[in-house]
Amino acid sequence: MPALVLVGAQWGDEGKGKATDLLGGSVDYVVRYQGGNNAGHTVVVGDQKYALHLLPSGILSPTCTPVIGNGVVIDPAVLFSELVGLQERGVDTSKLLVSGNAHLITPYHRTLDKVSERFLGKRKIGTTGRGIGPAYADKINRVGIRVQDLFDESILRQKIEAALHDKNQILVKLYNRRAVPAELVVEEYLGYAEKLRPFVADTVLVLNEALEQGKVVLMEGGQGTLLDVDHGTYPFVTSSNPTAGGACTGTGIGPTKIDRVIGILKAYTTRVGSGPFPTELLDADGEALRRIGGERGVTTGRDRRCGWFDAPIARYATRVNGLTDFFLTKLDVLTGWEQIPVCVAYEIDGRRVEELPYSQTDFHHAKPIYENLPGWSEDITKAQTFEDLPKNARAYVKALEEMSGAPISAIGVGPGRTETIQINSFLS
Repeated sequence: MPALVLVGAQWGDEGKGKATDLLGGSVDYVVRYQGGNNAGHTVVVGDQKYALHLLPSGILSPTCTPVIGNGVVIDPAVLFSELVGLQERGVDTSKLLVSGNAHLITPYHRTLDKVSERFLGKRKIGTTGRGIGPAYADKINRVGIRVQDLFDESILRQKIEAALHDKNQILVKLYNRRAVPAELVVEEYLGYAEKLRPFVADTVLVLNEALEQGKVVLMEGGQGTLLDVDHGTYPFVTSSNPTAGGACTGTGIGPTKIDRVIGILKAYTTRVGSGPFPTELLDADGEALRRIGGERGVTTGRDRRCGWFDAPIARYATRVNGLTDFFLTKLDVLTGWEQIPVCVAYEIDGRRVEELPYSQTDFHHAKPIYENLPGWSEDITKAQTFEDLPKNARAYVKALEEMSGAPISAIGVGPGRTETIQINSFLS
């Protein structure tokens, strides 16, 4: 059975956790392939709500194996805090696998992240301050610490001392901060070794052997397409590749083994942090979307910026990821609007632009061109089939599907696990 990839089709926070959890009972492995604890998934199971920051959403499914792939950066303290929190709520976490090649976030990464962001002032990116960017920078500069390094004290000590030789110079002389003692970091991270050892595996081998045995592997990304470091609204992006291509490098599963790429698409648009957002609403409608949709970051606790659906963004996500399907979430949030505007194109310096602008300057200046679609007032949270939806809700979904360039195969009509309409199977 080929692998599946689940990606955010906007700026993240689209509801990937709900989609992963929906599929979790039908797949054998759920793999997180990039990012760190700067992303969050909210999953509602019955009357229980789970906020996951680093762990794959599939950890809540008793039938599948959750995996943290080599493309993830791991803060060990956060990992064990999250594991303990789930164990206290009765969740079995013993099947978790962690790639020995995944890189580690250290205290000096978190410190550098926070002070450099403050130093930028009005030019700040809007990072979470959790050390993600500096950890990825060390990875690319080939001075990073990997999970496997925890099991060789000599290598771990050499790497941390070498990293802090330069970083402490920056902290002290540029940012006027205290130096980070290398010995304290070494001691802390050696303490994680035996706790982490039972979970560590050659996940590339495990996953590829699973596919050869006919098992189903689902790869989930954090954040979303427009936060991709290569394909997003740079520099207001994350430090990794949440797009579908990142699933290959972040897991070691080759592209020819991927059968479907599912884009998670919110029925409106949100983003957290700085950067351009053409359909952002700074009025009562924006506040209503935020309130009704519960638009507060799972990891950061920050209010999300809210706006109407942006079709050029959806088309861009289809193109960049090679999407085969969409999972449309939070359709229920739009209940009650008499008219629902949808951005169909942009006006940039007097020109109509149908697709996402290539130029950063143009995107900053883009003004949305809206088409109003009729709304609905009926409660849709009990809908079980597409035909159960009100006529205008069905028309809204069909319009978004036509504008976005890929079929909408599932629709979220409420936050709960069962509040989903399945139109096409993701596994057939």
